Amino acid sequence: MMVISSGGKQMCGIIGIISSNQFSIKEDLLKTLKRLEYRGYDSCGFATREGILEKNIGDIDSFIKNSSDNKSTIAISHTRWATNGAVTKANAHPHNYKDIFVVHNGIIENSEELKQELKKEGHVFTTQTDTEVIPVFIYEQLCKGNDMHQSIQELIKKCKGTFATLLLKKGDDALYCFKRESPLALGICENGFVLGSDVYAFSNKTNKAIFFEDDEYAIITNKGYSFYNKNGRKTEKTPIIFEWTVDDETKEKFPHYMIKEIKEQPKAARRLIQSFSTIQEDKLIKFARMIKDAKEVVFVACGTSYHAALIGCILLNSLGINARAVIASEIETFVGFGPDVLCIAVSQSGETMDVITPIKHAKEKGSRILSIVNVPYSTIQRLSDASLEILAGQEICVASTKAYTNQVIALLAIAQKLGYEINLEFIPEKLDETINVNEEITRIFAKMLAVHNDIFVLGKGISYPMAREIALKLKEIDYIHAEGMMAGELKHGTIALIENGTPVISLIPNNDSYMKGSTEEVKSRGAWTIIIGNESGDFIVPASCNAEFGIYSCVIGHLLSYYIGVEKGLEIDKPRNLAKSVTVH
Repeated sequence: MMVISSGGKQMCGIIGIISSNQFSIKEDLLKTLKRLEYRGYDSCGFATREGILEKNIGDIDSFIKNSSDNKSTIAISHTRWATNGAVTKANAHPHNYKDIFVVHNGIIENSEELKQELKKEGHVFTTQTDTEVIPVFIYEQLCKGNDMHQSIQELIKKCKGTFATLLLKKGDDALYCFKRESPLALGICENGFVLGSDVYAFSNKTNKAIFFEDDEYAIITNKGYSFYNKNGRKTEKTPIIFEWTVDDETKEKFPHYMIKEIKEQPKAARRLIQSFSTIQEDKLIKFARMIKDAKEVVFVACGTSYHAALIGCILLNSLGINARAVIASEIETFVGFGPDVLCIAVSQSGETMDVITPIKHAKEKGSRILSIVNVPYSTIQRLSDASLEILAGQEICVASTKAYTNQVIALLAIAQKLGYEINLEFIPEKLDETINVNEEITRIFAKMLAVHNDIFVLGKGISYPMAREIALKLKEIDYIHAEGMMAGELKHGTIALIENGTPVISLIPNNDSYMKGSTEEVKSRGAWTIIIGNESGDFIVPASCNAEFGIYSCVIGHLLSYYIGVEKGLEIDKPRNLAKSVTVH
């Protein structure tokens, strides 16, 4: 059995609206784009069927404030996280060539080869991006006498890589859309349609959606839609009724989304735990049965979700189930797929390319697929034989907190169904207690830790993945070099880095003697030791078994990383170089 997991980080967000009535670019298009800002925030822009194009570097709020108040019946927009080409106004989307305007999420891997071919035809490129090749290619095909159908088919045939693309032609009454691997969904509204990178883009407007499959394209007018495969054959699509967050997520009284989402953890945990005896009970039973029947379990993951996967690995091993954990991007180095391997994808976004690719490969080799996701109807969920939803709600801060905690709770619930002894009922109130008792203490420690460049976090057993997760948050949010590690590995090299005053955070559940000994070892070398425990320590979490302790100690890590970021004056919700879900390799 193989469990594949993805941490959350996303590329770009794309929005398209086509309506029978004129709509406001500022109030309708760009405020819809704002719902996808967690996918990218380097630059943004829009284009309309009238040929109006505006774009700039910076956040969407500033762009909305400074952009023209136009109206249109067809428009596309984009918020970017740069992967190809520097963050400049020229490289911002939409890109256009003549009367062709495009927004794109993904990477055209053979863009340089295509550019050289198009340059020979006399076309000129003005940006550093791979995306620019799309409008130039389409224009060239139209010049050759092909219609839009034929032009898109040729593009899909020639392009290597990934793309979710919206295209409009000045003066045309249609919006053209095509997709490979990058996510794209069509929302069906009362007076038209909204296209977006995920259902949150339009969940405040409709609960009906159609999801694009790979190498599929669509032509949308204000009267209807038609979908086609890569050869131009029409495909039938059935709208799906979905449930997801309707209202725009706001910070409410909080200064940042991160602290709001940390404090939403008790509520999110309660919602998830209750679902296991109601709406998700049958799914949980199916998960347990498929795991029990599998011969091999391999947890494979990216980022934060990898740490959840490590916990799943430990839990299953404790039950006598053969389990291991592997980083998703290296999966083919370590794992062979086949009918005896069950893949379980654990993902906040459900769209991480490093996870989707091996899942598809696993299916081809006969493996069964399960998934644990937060965003419903995502690619990973739709590839799965069965799926559990962690019900954390929309998460806006790039660094995952409430979704991570719910991933761990979901894995505990699966283990419980397989015979692991744990009571999940009191986790929500203990999460609440952890936050209330320790928040002010974390503020004090954050002031002292903010001046340090190196921090070590030690754990053992089921606390080891939590040590790694706390260290990751210190890297993501605070730009501190932090290392989460097994306490037993200290003496095998890393202890050479301990100097007078070096901060070392130790996770010590139930007065664990091994962890206490390791803590004393670094203290004797001059380390400043900070203890998170459930019996004694600098931070005290509720009484709990070792598995539960891991959850509560990680919440302390969330609070510490948040308040260190506040102390340093950092952009907490949007850390540099990161976005919510990486949809390219």
